[in-house]
Amino acid sequence: MNTDKIYAQAIVNEYSKKSTTKVVQLKKLDRAAKMPAQIFAYTFGIICALIAGVGMCLCMGVLGSGTAVFMALGIAVGIVGFVGASVNYPLYKRILQSGKDKYAGDIIRLASEIAGEE
Repeated sequence: MNTDKIYAQAIVNEYSKKSTTKVVQLKKLDRAAKMPAQIFAYTFGIICALIAGVGMCLCMGVLGSGTAVFMALGIAVGIVGFVGASVNYPLYKRILQSGKDKYAGDIIRLASEIAGEE
């Protein structure tokens, strides 16, 4: 086994110009359709969970002075966090559908071209 030849071929492959295939283009379009919805859902979910956590900390007296005012404020803040977390999935579905509608024509065209080649 000639390891120098294998190493040289690996270096050539790294620096050579790569042509994108239709399958790679299809994967990129699919990712472009789904990525904004995923980024939004994760970010919004994390923020809502943190807001709910702050509300719980206010209720338990970990933050604030532990008075009734802070408990009421904690309940209100916690409800805002829980409501945000509960609407996260419907918002995700809506953003995902919007992305799919945006790229549907290109994805269907490219997928039919790939299926027709087989």
